[in-house]
Amino acid sequence: MAPPATLTSVQERLLDGLAASIDARGYRDTTVADIVRHARTSKRTFYEQFAGKDECLVELLRRNNADLIAGIQAAVDGEAEWRLQIRQAVAAYITHIQSRPAITLCWIREAPALGAAARPLHRLAMDDLTEMLVTLTESPGFRRAKLNPITSPLALILLGGLRELTALLVEDEGDVGGITEPAVAAATAILGNR
Repeated sequence: MAPPATLTSVQERLLDGLAASIDARGYRDTTVADIVRHARTSKRTFYEQFAGKDECLVELLRRNNADLIAGIQAAVDGEAEWRLQIRQAVAAYITHIQSRPAITLCWIREAPALGAAARPLHRLAMDDLTEMLVTLTESPGFRRAKLNPITSPLALILLGGLRELTALLVEDEGDVGGITEPAVAAATAILGNR
């Protein structure tokens, strides 16, 4: 997994400004003026840090994905029984999504429209999430159950389904906690039957 880039306090404020505007207006309706208003800075300062709104979004989503992965890794006890580890990972995922549903939906639905500008972000995010799943399934709890680590293609399939289910629930303003049982069942079926 790539180490996170170090951000300046000005960049952090601008990213937080973008996040606040996405929460309030959505990404498409957000302008640089909205971002700098929330960040309490100027357009000049914004353009000293980012080439435009899309570049700022890509950095916000990169940071958000790194936070998601760190949260899941911190929540999972590798010594625990493998099914419990799955529940821990799903619970951490849901906690993260519930804290930033608009940002999550933006990552899943809006960022792909950026085309080539967002492609490296998507590739990095899916590579890092896949690597995280492989690493989590190499834990002592999985080894004690004589379960091999998940393969990268299977991890990607699991992640793709989880992302789509997440997007549907967030779009419908449903309870993101509703992901829990389907996610646990799918992960248990995939991880336990190989």
